[in-house]
Amino acid sequence: MQLMVDSYRFLDGISKKVIRHWCGLEAARSRPWTPLAKRLPDCTVALVSSAALALRSDSPFQTEIEQLDPWFSDPSYRILPSDARTADTGIHHLHINTEYAARDLDCVMPLARLAEMASAKEIGGSASSHYSYSGYTLRPQRLLKESAPSMVEQMRREGVDVVVLVPV
Repeated sequence: MQLMVDSYRFLDGISKKVIRHWCGLEAARSRPWTPLAKRLPDCTVALVSSAALALRSDSPFQTEIEQLDPWFSDPSYRILPSDARTADTGIHHLHINTEYAARDLDCVMPLARLAEMASAKEIGGSASSHYSYSGYTLRPQRLLKESAPSMVEQMRREGVDVVVLVPV
């Protein structure tokens, strides 16, 4: 851990102290791993992005929650169809430069690239639904207790075999 913090020389002293504190909050644990049950060209793939994307026809993420309490953010998620494109979406994230996503959705939710992979038979297909939540949540309990199980259940109903996380 010390090596990690020291390798970020561009950080100021306070930032390094915060990182050291965060690293010590949770004990190390094993990482879950599930091997694929079938070949990737036979799998349906869903994307999950932390970019706080919503269709323009949906309710936006509530950024006011985080503005009032910077340790907490909107724990909900939004569903994007596989044919969603840049013009169909809005981005509601307070901690990233949203300019790039506003110009090209694929930099935070690569649905067009996924469709290309399906056309090239590199994957079995793109799932009907893809998901976005508001990343940079420092208290993720509600996200993990409510939103994540709901997303997983819908993925199961849609026969998703592989989930690709797209962190921003």
